[in-house]
Amino acid sequence: MPAARERSVFLGLLPWPERAQVARALRTETVGGLVLLAAAVVALVWANAPFSGTYEHLRDFHFGIPALGLDLSVGHWSADGLLTVFFLVAGIELKRELVVGELRTPATAALPVVAAVCGMAVPAALYLTITAIGSGSGAGWAVPMATDIAFALAVLAVLSTHLPSALRAFLLTLAVVDDLGAILVIAIFFAAGLNPAALLGALVGLVVFYLLQRYRVRGWWWYVPLGVAIWALTYNGGVHATVAGVAMGLILRTTRDQGELASPGERTEHLLRPVSAGVAVPLFALFAAGVSVSASALGEVFTRPEPLGVVIGLVVGKTVGIFAGTYLAARFTRARLNPDLAWADVLALALLAGIGFTVALLIGELAFPDPADAEHIKAAVLIGSLIAAVVAAVLVKRRNEIYRRLWEEESLDEDADGVPDIYRHTVPGSGSGRGAGGEA
Repeated sequence: MPAARERSVFLGLLPWPERAQVARALRTETVGGLVLLAAAVVALVWANAPFSGTYEHLRDFHFGIPALGLDLSVGHWSADGLLTVFFLVAGIELKRELVVGELRTPATAALPVVAAVCGMAVPAALYLTITAIGSGSGAGWAVPMATDIAFALAVLAVLSTHLPSALRAFLLTLAVVDDLGAILVIAIFFAAGLNPAALLGALVGLVVFYLLQRYRVRGWWWYVPLGVAIWALTYNGGVHATVAGVAMGLILRTTRDQGELASPGERTEHLLRPVSAGVAVPLFALFAAGVSVSASALGEVFTRPEPLGVVIGLVVGKTVGIFAGTYLAARFTRARLNPDLAWADVLALALLAGIGFTVALLIGELAFPDPADAEHIKAAVLIGSLIAAVVAAVLVKRRNEIYRRLWEEESLDEDADGVPDIYRHTVPGSGSGRGAGGEA
């Protein structure tokens, strides 16, 4: 009889090239997450200070080029302009995952994709259920769907945890798929007043962008003006301008040609990730997270169906969706959990994914154009993210000694050759908890 197919290991040791790539990406995101956390605190303090009028005046100050339809407030520039850089980097991450990462084959993609999809569907379903029971508006169903990887990593940094690279990589993959879901939601459900001519112009610009990549044309002087034109046409076309960022990120080549030190996607990500994590996202948070905090305002978060749906969606929906999706996908794909870890570790990750913040705030602004309604939704995002962060922190700290031991094993490099010793003593794909490549 033929031998039974060996079960793959879930959350096992990552292949060295993938681990090195993940480490570089997460290092910048962690620093950016701390800046993001600081920006959110500044926004809350500023918006509730005696001089809060200066915050509103600055946020609502308009500037731009009216003739091009780009006379926007500072708040809108941060959401429609700066966040495009964030979504451009997200598009490059997604392209890399599809080409060389966890999403490159159905076998490796199945588990994180199922987990992420469940982590988006369950919060949306909970929100719709709560608002239906409370006779509220279902407009904000997409708000609790998103995961903020930078904020989650900032929480881990504040806790000084030693989360193994496989757990961090899984969280990153979840966030990448979440970002794709969020941008599809924004493009499909929050497009208004479509201008076919402008959208056609944006599409032509993307085709030119693709041809420049296809024929290996180099030089920022081609891509920067073209990218700005695509962004402006997308905005004037009635589709949220961040969609342009994702589209260009997906077009950028992420594989290296022979003799090439870095692909265009790698070079662009290297240049823009610090800008995205350290400038674009924190500035967006500064002008989006400034909500009034009072006893009555906080009380309405838990008494009105829409903000209550957001809180429960983020804390309960994301946790249940990701954990259940991961467990069921692992069972059906015959993946076995890394024996050094436990399902409690997956539960902690699922809770960390309940930190919605950046994209959740963006969707909240789009779903609730009325400033009064948007304020309650923003408060709900902040409270839900805070609850998820605190509960996840408790679970992670309880397991931190185990994480520390695994991290030290992964990082030990006694011969100082730049490659951890564990990669010298394991056989990739062997199926052992420490030697497998994390496939499912």
